[in-house]
Amino acid sequence: MQHNRPFRGLIIKFRHKKQVMKRTILILSVFPLLFSGTSCIKDTSCRNKTIESEQGQISSYASTTGMTGTTHSSGLYYQVLGSSIGVAPTNISRVSVTYTGKFLDGTVFDSSTTPITFGLGDGIIEGWRIGLPLIQKGQTIRMVIPSSLAYGCAGRGSISSNTILFFEVQLLDVL
Repeated sequence: MQHNRPFRGLIIKFRHKKQVMKRTILILSVFPLLFSGTSCIKDTSCRNKTIESEQGQISSYASTTGMTGTTHSSGLYYQVLGSSIGVAPTNISRVSVTYTGKFLDGTVFDSSTTPITFGLGDGIIEGWRIGLPLIQKGQTIRMVIPSSLAYGCAGRGSISSNTILFFEVQLLDVL
């Protein structure tokens, strides 16, 4: 069996490479498991404020700005303006609106004087999903939205975490 000797070195190298490959695969498969636990740890530094904790600020804002409205069971404070000329939207309706969004210090952070159209289930904030069905086509709603019904502790863009928002929304059409 002398003729197999030239291949013996190749067989040993192959076995060694196979062991190295197994070890590498094992390390690569175990490594994510060892460190994936850190991504599962919840960040507890940011918590949504409770609606109750924001009621004082909401009441103060409404009083200061002359809003005479109603507090919805969700904590949304709202005032309906104008006469209705149509139907109220439902949670599956598409609506066309114009709006202005402000911080409680009066700073406008967003507005649209050009009508925008969207569905009430299309990822809008909870405050809008609650508030818009409270009015009918042709009416305007002023809403002071607790932070947990807006963007919560996550915030968004120029809106800091746990920020109470004011919106004035005119419902132009229910589609």
